[in-house]
Amino acid sequence: MNFLKELNTLLKSRHSIIYITTSEEERLQYNILELLKEKSNWTFNTWDFIRGYYNNPNDKGVGIRNPLKALEFAEDQCNNSPAIFILKDFDNFLSDISITRKIKNISYQFKLRYIIITASSVKIPTGLEESITIINFPLPSEDEIRGELINLINLTNKNLSTELIDKIVSSCQGLSLEKIRRIFARILVEYNDIKSNYINIILEEKKQVINKTQILEFYYSAEKLSTIGGLNNLKKWLSIRSESFSKKAELYGLSTPKGLLLVGVQGTGKTLTAKAIANEWKMPLLKLDVGKLFGGLVGESELKIRQMIQIAEAMAPCIIWIDEIDKAFTGIYSQSDSGTTGRVFSTLTTWLSEKQSKVFIIATANNLDLLPTELIRKGRFDEIFFVDLPSKQERQSIFEILLKKIRPNTYKNYDIKYLSDISNQYSGAEIEQLIMEAMYLAYSENRGKLCTKDIISSIENSIPLACTNQSTIKKLQELVE
Repeated sequence: MNFLKELNTLLKSRHSIIYITTSEEERLQYNILELLKEKSNWTFNTWDFIRGYYNNPNDKGVGIRNPLKALEFAEDQCNNSPAIFILKDFDNFLSDISITRKIKNISYQFKLRYIIITASSVKIPTGLEESITIINFPLPSEDEIRGELINLINLTNKNLSTELIDKIVSSCQGLSLEKIRRIFARILVEYNDIKSNYINIILEEKKQVINKTQILEFYYSAEKLSTIGGLNNLKKWLSIRSESFSKKAELYGLSTPKGLLLVGVQGTGKTLTAKAIANEWKMPLLKLDVGKLFGGLVGESELKIRQMIQIAEAMAPCIIWIDEIDKAFTGIYSQSDSGTTGRVFSTLTTWLSEKQSKVFIIATANNLDLLPTELIRKGRFDEIFFVDLPSKQERQSIFEILLKKIRPNTYKNYDIKYLSDISNQYSGAEIEQLIMEAMYLAYSENRGKLCTKDIISSIENSIPLACTNQSTIKKLQELVE
């Protein structure tokens, strides 16, 4: 529901105590004043701990450093005149017994008066849960960001194309208007112009925002799909959808891809693929640490998963990477955590099925047996890919890519065909480690040249995971046949 529509509904239905989560106080106040333009007889009052009430000249200074007095002032106003009282950062005082009691009394008494508590996070004592209604103030929409950018561009007399403005608007989604203003100013200070230079500054700002959540982690990636050996079917699937998040695709009528699940043996390039997709598609990569979703307080885990979804959708278009999802939800049918894991899982899977935002999910798993059936049914992901141990041809490609990276001028001198012949059952990660081991050997013997023989020796003196964990890998391969 639209925020102003939801707020207006709450006011009409006499919800007298409303709690709004936001860090954008100025923008929230502007939106509420826009709503009140249609309500000519309403009064508007704003309070904070340092200034008291400050926007009405007659009430200036009332309730300075006295939150109880702020409530009493609202209580004493005439009932016949509709009024809104915004109390900033008031969540910090809700645990006080006098504040708790006063709010309960007000919730019973108020008819045409409304208290709006603003805070950056939800902190409501159990005793006030029945008295307070919570709504979230969303981050700026595309239209709001575009309007702000056009205003800033006009102030600086810059001439930007519509296409560039669209790209900047898309990149700025998930940021507050104040942060967008600062980014714009920084770009002008550093470059005196706005071209392709804007993207790194915006990504850096997004990284700061994301990392502060402690649920999602922002990842930079320089990986390319061309540097990953094999996985040709997956690469083709990704190539077809590479422009699916564009405005042009939307106008064509294409639905936004939901995501994909990569299941396979450890070390076969699942994580590397996730990073490469983000780089190829020029989208932010946000890693979800599922372990951090589970908090110690009752209801905290459910709140965190909702917060994650809200941040992801605000940052769209973006990629959410969930690594080893099979380990995260192995206990969803257990009652040992009072059903918390199950509720978090249910919220996540519902979102995966119903989301309309441009958020692409990449989940990786090593063990198909551990994945709940609800997660892998149709509708959660667009496609499930099995990433098997590389074939001989794929190993040849992996050796070539890795040797080209460390010996770009001489990689053709190595007997790559023979190396791929004798490295059966080795994963891509293990092949990389074999080459590194061979380099250590050559370096320790003071030889400036790494030889094919060194890599052969490394292969002969190691055992791949596929040999030590044969039963698990064979079972996984049989499941997908």
